[in-house]
Amino acid sequence: MPHARGWWRATLAVAARPPLWATALRQARRLARHGWWRRPPFLPVADPAYLAFRLETQYGRADTRPDPGDVVAYLRWCRASRAPRGPGAARNPR
Repeated sequence: MPHARGWWRATLAVAARPPLWATALRQARRLARHGWWRRPPFLPVADPAYLAFRLETQYGRADTRPDPGDVVAYLRWCRASRAPRGPGAARNPR
């Protein structure tokens, strides 16, 4: 994975924000390759081609480090945009 140091910085930024932990785990699960447990590195990580695509669309280059602030902002957006669930959840009247 290119620029592992950048990913560690992003991981530390998320680790310092406990309210984002559940969201980060949910997103990691959603982005993990199907059948990740059958292929090395046997970790639930996103497909490298997908990560390269996302980095290129975000920063203009696939070989750049993710900005920890951008990762935190993305997770906050994911948490805020998650639809309420269960009984008593707000319903859209339209």
